[in-house]
Amino acid sequence: MEKNQIQDYINSNKDRFLNELLDLLKIPSVSADPKYKGDVEKTAEAVKKRLVEAGADNVEICPTKGFPVVYGEKIIDPKKPTVIVYGHYDVQPADPLNLWDSPPFEPVIKKTAGHPEGAIFARGSCDDKGQMFMHIKAFEAMMKTNTLPCNVKFMIEGEEEVGSPSLGPWIIENKEKLKGDIILISDTSIIANDTPSIDAGLRGLAYMEVEITGPNRDLHSGVYGGAVANPINILCKMIASCHDENNHITIPGFYDKVQEVSKEERAELDKAPFDLNDFKKDLNIREELGEKGYTTNERTGIRPTLDVNGIWGGYTGEGAKTVLPGKAFAKISMRLVPDQSSEEISHLFKKHFESIAPKSVTVKVTAHHGGEPVLVPITSKGFIAASKAMEETYSKKPIPTRGGGSIPIVALFKKELGLDSILFGFGLDSDALHSPNEHYGLFNYYKGIETIPLFYKYFTA
Repeated sequence: MEKNQIQDYINSNKDRFLNELLDLLKIPSVSADPKYKGDVEKTAEAVKKRLVEAGADNVEICPTKGFPVVYGEKIIDPKKPTVIVYGHYDVQPADPLNLWDSPPFEPVIKKTAGHPEGAIFARGSCDDKGQMFMHIKAFEAMMKTNTLPCNVKFMIEGEEEVGSPSLGPWIIENKEKLKGDIILISDTSIIANDTPSIDAGLRGLAYMEVEITGPNRDLHSGVYGGAVANPINILCKMIASCHDENNHITIPGFYDKVQEVSKEERAELDKAPFDLNDFKKDLNIREELGEKGYTTNERTGIRPTLDVNGIWGGYTGEGAKTVLPGKAFAKISMRLVPDQSSEEISHLFKKHFESIAPKSVTVKVTAHHGGEPVLVPITSKGFIAASKAMEETYSKKPIPTRGGGSIPIVALFKKELGLDSILFGFGLDSDALHSPNEHYGLFNYYKGIETIPLFYKYFTA
């Protein structure tokens, strides 16, 4: 592969690559909200169009019980290795809209402290339209320069942000179509633009919803207050009791299967550059908080967590309403580490939460989606190829890290296809993923397009 040939093609098409991404970002493909159903399907059509233009064969929109999977391939020689590219075209809801500096589906480019060359502000810019689209453009560059060294298959889904409920059945039905050697995913981040990194592991997830019911209706807080259990008060106490004074999770059996990381491996992970003062300044907090005995990076990479993602009940409108609510609700997620099971942890949480409720209320616990933790061998051919590719474009060897987030389908790929996934992300943790003002640096977007072809080169060497 001629690196300069590909780089010249990328350089001469930069403006078009950017404009095509901006067009994709304008479509509000929010998979969680039924009112955007047509937009999600429109995005699938747009992804199909770009794959065809890039040179993929057999491009199709594959129906599922939910939103479709966009599939395409280029088989140059059945005897050569096959890279399967996974990404998703759906995005998180943009709420709360009032916290966005510009409309979430009207992408704008602005310079920031973290991205002095400019960043694209739009929902999905980093997660995952921008990162997914890098692969289509990198593929196009290899096709147009006749330098694609192996086979490639694209699997771009539309339900990742709601737990990928339809992807598992589709994969099981299409195992023959999905035969390959490695899964390549760009849905993660690097440490910094001058410090590349590759995730060697991800945490799993158990996502729960709880409902606390007290009286059979909302009550006047003056007439009944002090005599009837307030579900919001009870819920807050129950949630607070799930951590002790050391921020250790108190659910019985929660840590029984946690894979303890050796002192040597912890020392290696802690070599990643980290400035606590910068961390606090970026988040505008005076002090970090987490499980006692672990560093901030360890807390977000190798330790499990329990966090409230939302809590509501009673009156939350303007002004005052003296009401004692009949119900209170919360959404709670637990990030898991090897060798915890999302199904087992969901069961332990349900059992515990029901057991600590006073008789004055009733409790309903519902498990939503989950996913399993994953470790990627850093000695594998795929990881080494990714490391060499990044080292060449960044002029610095990437640091193996453990991601705090969850990509449940990584474990699914291993289970159903027997394939490891390489987490080849180019975003930054500060890019406000899932938050208002999500953005993705132009440097990162183009650097990804430049680096991805080198992965193919080293993986097939």
